[in-house]
Amino acid sequence: MTTTGIRLHAPAPGWSIDADVVVVGSGVAGLTAALRCEAAGLTTVVVTKARLDDGSTRWAQGGIAAALGEGDTPQQHLDDTLVAGAGLCDEEAVRILVTEGPDAVRRLIATGAQFDESIDGGLELTREGGHHRRRIAHAGGDATGAEISRALVEAVRARGLRTIENALVLDLLTDAEGRTAGVTLHVMGEGQHDGVGAVHAPAVVLATGGMGQVFSATTNPAVSTGDGVALALRAGAEVSDLEFVQFHPTVLFLGPDAEGQQPLVSEAVRGEGAHLVDADGVRFMLGQHELAELAPRDVVAKGIVRRMLDNDAEHMYLDARHFGAEMWEHRFPTILAACRAHGIDPVTQPVPVAPAAHYASGGVRTDSHGRTTVPGLYACGEVACTGVHGANRLASNSLLEGLVYAERIAADIAATGLHTRVPQPLPTAERPAHPLLPPEARFAIQRIMTRGAGVLRSEASLAEAADRLHRLHADARDALDENGKTAEPGVDTWEATNLLCVARVLVAAARQREETRGCHWREDRPERDDTAWRRHIVVGLNPDRSLAVRTTDTTDFPPTLPQAQEQ
Repeated sequence: MTTTGIRLHAPAPGWSIDADVVVVGSGVAGLTAALRCEAAGLTTVVVTKARLDDGSTRWAQGGIAAALGEGDTPQQHLDDTLVAGAGLCDEEAVRILVTEGPDAVRRLIATGAQFDESIDGGLELTREGGHHRRRIAHAGGDATGAEISRALVEAVRARGLRTIENALVLDLLTDAEGRTAGVTLHVMGEGQHDGVGAVHAPAVVLATGGMGQVFSATTNPAVSTGDGVALALRAGAEVSDLEFVQFHPTVLFLGPDAEGQQPLVSEAVRGEGAHLVDADGVRFMLGQHELAELAPRDVVAKGIVRRMLDNDAEHMYLDARHFGAEMWEHRFPTILAACRAHGIDPVTQPVPVAPAAHYASGGVRTDSHGRTTVPGLYACGEVACTGVHGANRLASNSLLEGLVYAERIAADIAATGLHTRVPQPLPTAERPAHPLLPPEARFAIQRIMTRGAGVLRSEASLAEAADRLHRLHADARDALDENGKTAEPGVDTWEATNLLCVARVLVAAARQREETRGCHWREDRPERDDTAWRRHIVVGLNPDRSLAVRTTDTTDFPPTLPQAQEQ
């Protein structure tokens, strides 16, 4: 493995602690990995960017998918996942997900998560887009993520795991052989630690969530700035399929100038019978797919955008007035409250909706044990690309993937004895090579990406986006090269720099993929081309900060060889 030598411009660590494993992130993937590592006797530290319960998991409404219902089977779940993935899923990765998934959910319940039950005492299951059976377990009606987060956070605190909250992870530490030796991080505010420090550990688990903040409108929380993907790239890891960003079809429309996190209207609302209609009340998804409103998300998002273009409209509507007040209040209390807070009453009015950035199907490339191409560095959850999601994630598979692959990572660390290696991190460079962007660059990046690499893409729009992103990159580089100055180190500048990194990779991959597949829609290449493009796009970062973009020869992921050779 070749390291890039690139690090963010930051002060040298002023404090350090030691551990066997450091888990970065506190969603379902991160906390599950941490609990399983702790149960295996490993000294585990959890680092999270805000509070323990502030990640994307908390905002998940719909539920968690697994073959738990009568008549359902893992094979049926696998079939639905492969269809949604549009020919790019790794079938073995999916098979692991659907076969290990039911027991992983049962272990989550044993940890303390309380899911909604039917009258007979079994799990109350619902359907979502792309699923041919009711297999979505939910909690609190539409507050599944909040309940899972509550249960896992309580378990972490009950077991006394060491946690560092309000901490932005900066870069991976490595030893002389390029193996993982921990992370550097910046702790914001007062506490046991403050400022830049380090956690020394031979195993690092990235569970940092997504990168939705790279677009102007997203369902992701403010902390989702692609930090894990950017860190992995600087460390020499590869990312795959970053062009496949899923835009959730039904996000509450708050106006054309709305920015930041937008309220999600869960797919489960359509699963319970809500209809997508235009301003005239016409159900425009009928005839577009056999499942109509419950088609896979890319199909529904495209259907909405097409209708918006045809009607010169800024949004469509989700009509669930026929639910009645009692069903809205019992089944979807969170969504009902969010809508009413913005002046919309779904009991009596259709809800205005439009697509917004929701989930990254691609990410840091891993194998079936969560191992990346950097020895000792693991990834799980939305930051990872395990091959499960392919070109388009099947609804409610994300929480399940976080569970299953986090458990596999903990088992691998314990079984390989990786934790027994004493890390010997190389000193951080006195003058890091990576310049920082000013805070205001964040908004420029979001507008560039929304305009050029959103739901609708073309070579022209992507080329313009690439050019504008390159200018931001070059301006920061030239300022550093000419006078040695860069933007002041801080959370805002580190986040903006990470966003630019992932934006450049996403646009490069989207330009490379000259077809329409899954949630990647090229207006100038409207057809799916299995002969040329049923394969993956892999991107790395060169030492000069340029991108190394390549296409795999087949649909199979290349092995993560350096990790396998580690021991």
